[in-house]
Amino acid sequence: MNIRDLKYVIAVAELRSFSLAAEQCYVSQPTLSSQIKKLEGELDIKLFERSNKGVLLTTAGEEIVLSAKKVIQEVSRIHDLAEAAKDPLSGRFRLGVFPTLATYIFPKIVKPIKASMPNLKLILIEDKTDHLIEQLNSGKIDAALLALPIQNDAFNTKVLFDDYFCLAVYEGHALANMAEIDQSSLHGINLLLLEEGHCFREQALAVCSLAGASEEPDFRATGLETLRQMIKAGTGITLMPEIAVVKGDTDICYIPFKEPRPKRTIGIVWRKTLVKSQVIDELIKIIMDE
Repeated sequence: MNIRDLKYVIAVAELRSFSLAAEQCYVSQPTLSSQIKKLEGELDIKLFERSNKGVLLTTAGEEIVLSAKKVIQEVSRIHDLAEAAKDPLSGRFRLGVFPTLATYIFPKIVKPIKASMPNLKLILIEDKTDHLIEQLNSGKIDAALLALPIQNDAFNTKVLFDDYFCLAVYEGHALANMAEIDQSSLHGINLLLLEEGHCFREQALAVCSLAGASEEPDFRATGLETLRQMIKAGTGITLMPEIAVVKGDTDICYIPFKEPRPKRTIGIVWRKTLVKSQVIDELIKIIMDE
């Protein structure tokens, strides 16, 4: 048994395919299959059920894959410890960010991170919140910028900033000339929102619920930039986080809310077992200074 074979088993378990797992592991399918068969012989059990319909884990296989993932995480942790001992601000660091934040925060923080930690290989991952939490749990990423709170005893969190919401309307809309707006002014109004899976959608729905507003029933956007273009086209109005506001945009009016202002609290989340604490400290400083 070796680390490479455990990675093969995990790949097949996640992809439910020997051919796709072989591609992901950069080996031929016969090589991957023979190594897994050899491991099954060594353990004297079947890890997978193979049929024309696909590949399924056996009951024993499910338990072994869970243990294999822990082993891979610990091996990665050993490498991280060694790198941190030589230079705590070097090595690979995988930072996840959800889509409605990534587009706007990456341009602000990448250059300062590179300047502050020139030996750090920063890998940026953009994904939805649920997927990022899964990747944090499995060790596929080191940290993530998420909307707080995140309830998980395995994680540390640190609040970075509040991202307040404003109302985005097109020129000529009845509310366009207002200097600020009360949430109650949204009562009975339909808002354009994002599709399922975006945490900003859930946050916007919470505002709608409190204000007595509703979702536009015939449209859901894939991202904030699509929403922005829909507003410019005069199709409707929406909520926009402050970080996504384009200053000087003459086609859209961004109207701030009166207190209490709706917002999302952005924080950095990382595993308690992560050894790269100095990288986390530096990231926190950089982001809070921006």
